[in-house]
Amino acid sequence: MIYKGEIIVSWVEFIVQDVLWGMPLIITILTVGVFLSLKTRFFQIHRLPLIFRKSIQDIKRSNNKQEGGGVLSPFEAVSLSIGATVGVGNIGGVAAAIALGGPGAVFWMWIAGLVGKLIKMTEVSLAVHYRSRDKNGEAYGGPTYYIRKGLYEERNHKVLYKILNFIFIFGFGTGFVLTVQNYTVSEAVATTFSMNHVLVSLIYTVLLYIMISGGLSGLGKIAVKVVPFMIVFYILGGLYILAININVLPDAFALIVNSAFNGTSAAGGFAGAAVAVAIKTGMSRAVFTNEAGWGSSAMIHATAKTDHPIRQGMLGAFEVFVDTFVICSITSLVIIVTGAWTTGLDGAELTLAAFETGVGTTGRMIIAIGVLLFGLTTSSGIYAQIEVILRYLLGESQWKKRILTVYKWTYPIPGFILVIIAVSIGMPGTMVWLFADMTTALPIFANVIAILILSPKFFALLKDFKVRHLHKGEVDPDFKVFYDDEENRKVTEEKKEA
Repeated sequence: MIYKGEIIVSWVEFIVQDVLWGMPLIITILTVGVFLSLKTRFFQIHRLPLIFRKSIQDIKRSNNKQEGGGVLSPFEAVSLSIGATVGVGNIGGVAAAIALGGPGAVFWMWIAGLVGKLIKMTEVSLAVHYRSRDKNGEAYGGPTYYIRKGLYEERNHKVLYKILNFIFIFGFGTGFVLTVQNYTVSEAVATTFSMNHVLVSLIYTVLLYIMISGGLSGLGKIAVKVVPFMIVFYILGGLYILAININVLPDAFALIVNSAFNGTSAAGGFAGAAVAVAIKTGMSRAVFTNEAGWGSSAMIHATAKTDHPIRQGMLGAFEVFVDTFVICSITSLVIIVTGAWTTGLDGAELTLAAFETGVGTTGRMIIAIGVLLFGLTTSSGIYAQIEVILRYLLGESQWKKRILTVYKWTYPIPGFILVIIAVSIGMPGTMVWLFADMTTALPIFANVIAILILSPKFFALLKDFKVRHLHKGEVDPDFKVFYDDEENRKVTEEKKEA
């Protein structure tokens, strides 16, 4: 007998996996990533030492007196952005990908991360280059800004600009309603400490209100204190489990590669998965966790104080490396080496079970608390990203301040409502993560098309950076590092005079 809930699940799976996250979007992401890689001679690989060196230098130079107008220091920007990307997606999302697509999904997650490093670097660089300042001199930017300025103002693609901006804003806006952070955190904490799921969700909602009460600048200050600690903490816990299971690591890597091209047979509570499912789930979850191509973290990076867009862009590439090749890989390998992936569990519960298998009940409790911290930084980061879109839409409207205030006090509510609905109808974790995939597909499609068209600007910025900071060639005095150089200078002078 087929229940209505099963029919709904099958329809959502069809819409997400076959339509929104079908091969056209996957091919688009890979094509743009490979194109950027070829044009830059795989900058994200052969210049990896430079990316690390410059990123660490910028993190150290995290004071508010740094050159370049903005709201956050580079360290605050990358901490808030990593806090938004390194979160429940790395714990619940990666686990859900393996639960649906098998170990082979991990391989395709790595492929998406490899090209994603350069995609993220491109979108962050464009976001910083095309950013605008409000009347208070605060800088804001992101896909909506570079789509308008790059496609409409520079290239006069009026129709295309409107279509892509509408798709991006509509798709990203659905994330306000279909948010998974509250559900994943409350699920992890409730099952670990035997608490009521809805009660934990309510506590999480209150904590989130406290987090976002200080606005964007306040979030940056919190992120620099919380994010580095929680990342190191999670890495050490995962590495310990991998160390005590080092004898099965080679088999785990072999299983990942083999499953990526041959699918995964049913094992234990795992029902089996075809290659196509592994590709779709691996790539979609990689984008959700590292946000490369989504355009979301570019909105945060655009607020950073920096003297060159490429400098901040390399922090974006560094961010993808940390997210995908460190955090996600550790989560995936822990799930596989402990054998937890065959239990039939999914989402955060699967990751928690894997850590419990590796280090016992105490380890599960510690990781559950870590999930709480990850979730709060993720939710607050997304709050900041949606605020940037609202600022773009409102411009200098007289209703701007009031609408932003209403947004601040309503933002946590949909996540809480989703938990109530999910608990009431017994919605599985994989279903919740399918909703999350819905929120990423549309904005990614619009954004990657935009950065493909605007890629010549990125290449020009990269060339200028090499001249100015790597001393390769002569500086072009007419090249504008920032699109609104004159406007930005004027706003700064007016602010100083005031």
